[in-house]
Amino acid sequence: MAVSDHPRSIPDIFTNVVNQFTILVRKEAQLASTEMSEKITDLAIGIGLLLGGSVLLIPALVILLQAAVTALVDAKVAMVWATLIVGGTALALGVILLAIGALRLKAARPVPSRTIEQLQHDAEMVAKHQLRNGHGTAERAA
Repeated sequence: MAVSDHPRSIPDIFTNVVNQFTILVRKEAQLASTEMSEKITDLAIGIGLLLGGSVLLIPALVILLQAAVTALVDAKVAMVWATLIVGGTALALGVILLAIGALRLKAARPVPSRTIEQLQHDAEMVAKHQLRNGHGTAERAA
């Protein structure tokens, strides 16, 4: 914005401030929309990859678990105990993996954190500007 040589009236200044504020709010809304879109896209890709990997891993895991039970039976462990050992181990590992996955998804919540930080920064700048202008007006009045 260029500085002019002639003084501006208070309504002109107020109109300019309102226009600048409107532009700022519009741009912040666009930023929030873009950031939310990016986060949702990342979340959708992550979930898709998890589902695709799970679909491929389930049959492989069943085959490997059957092989482990067979190996324990061949090592002279009773079929019941071999099944309980392999099943219990698979259950424990599955619970651990689910807990880790749930924590990861919780950490990837779709909140526009960059936009929120920018809005807080903008509010601080406006407050500083208001204080500076407020003191300048008081000095002129005195």
